[in-house]
Amino acid sequence: MQSSNSNANSETKALKRAMSTRHLVMLSLGGAIGTGLFLGSGEVIAQTGPVAAIIAYILGGLIAYMVMLCLGELAVHMPVAGSFGAYAQKYIGPGTGYMISWVYWLTWTATLGTEFTAAALLMQEWFPHISMWIWTIIFAITIFALNLSSTRIFAESEFWLALVKVVTVVAFIILGLLAIFGLIPFHGAESAPLFHNLTAQGWFPQGLVPIFTTMLIVNFAFSGTELIGVAAGETKDPAVNVPKAINAAIWRLLIFFVGTIVVISALLPFQVAGLGGESVSNSPFVTVFNYIGIPYADDIMRFVIITALLSAANSGLYAASRMMWSLSAQRQLPQVFSRLSSSGTPVIALVVTMFGAIPGLLSEHFAPETIFKNLLGIAAFTMVIVWMSICWSQFNFRRAWYKAGHSAKDLKFAAPLYPIVPILGFVFCFITGLSMAADPEMQAGFIGCLLFIAACYLSHYIFYRDRT
Repeated sequence: MQSSNSNANSETKALKRAMSTRHLVMLSLGGAIGTGLFLGSGEVIAQTGPVAAIIAYILGGLIAYMVMLCLGELAVHMPVAGSFGAYAQKYIGPGTGYMISWVYWLTWTATLGTEFTAAALLMQEWFPHISMWIWTIIFAITIFALNLSSTRIFAESEFWLALVKVVTVVAFIILGLLAIFGLIPFHGAESAPLFHNLTAQGWFPQGLVPIFTTMLIVNFAFSGTELIGVAAGETKDPAVNVPKAINAAIWRLLIFFVGTIVVISALLPFQVAGLGGESVSNSPFVTVFNYIGIPYADDIMRFVIITALLSAANSGLYAASRMMWSLSAQRQLPQVFSRLSSSGTPVIALVVTMFGAIPGLLSEHFAPETIFKNLLGIAAFTMVIVWMSICWSQFNFRRAWYKAGHSAKDLKFAAPLYPIVPILGFVFCFITGLSMAADPEMQAGFIGCLLFIAACYLSHYIFYRDRT
């Protein structure tokens, strides 16, 4: 165990601490605010009803907050780029740490190619004569270059990409509230709509069960917040900046998500909110903007969604490459993967992760719906596994901390209400994972994840059990 700890410490010296609180917050917001909110929020409302959707997102936010409190305690105590992989290795077991690192790598790599493909298809709607492959290559090279350049340039690029999404959501909520209270005109409304639509079909028109069946979608909406932990090893003064970023990110996300759901539910009948699937023109954001009278709403949202996709790809490549690099730094991958460029970025890990995105790139041409749903299922389930490991690691860390004669007051940042917070976080994540197994469309991805986890444990036992 000692060797992995010393390796983890040496790795933090190799990486440049270039991120501040604003970078961490935007990295977290950028990872969480994506197409799920812009295109999928209406679907959650349609499946559950307005009030139930609000409850589902509040529950999802609370689960995410519990997990992030656990992560904050660990990240402040042990600010390494391997983050939860390194924590799981030290506080759960070497095989589990190895598995978590690979699972998180898979989480982002599985969807990386789909982000490029989806952005290219949206660009093709503007430029129909230009092949989507040209746009895919342009986007892939751009994101790779941003990650390769330096941690500082990556952080700045993600800050501005995420800012576009944040400004859009804030504008949507403000304009929506003005329309709700009749302060600006809204299509078809002679008087202020107020909040009658929220309960027009009853408090729970679809019953209570959909609140729980949509939890996987809702929890996945908050995924990306854990990027703060990944970036802790490259953050200035992590003891101060990491807790600040976690609190700021979670509460802003909760306000953004719940505010968006309230606006959509108040202004649109819930059956209408979920129509349209993945088309930009049918996004509830576009519908509301059009009804308010915002010109070029389709084009605005197309630009925002392209930005969201590229932001997710940017964050994903960063997170996945750091996991691979961390494994190499802990002697659980060949040393070539921990090779750094002159600017301090893991160049080999970045290249390999980009190649890992190829299945996602092919999704549009070979059974797009099947591949996309399974990749999404894989990403959602692996994220649940990672979140469970964070709660488990913090639980074990705190126990060891107390056994060593320390108290919670001795920690620079301590998650409150121990052991309730890690236990509840773990249990809720576990239940969310089980809901995936019950969904026929996600069962192939679920089984694939279990096989991948088994392969991780087996490969660790065969190749690396004597190195930890």
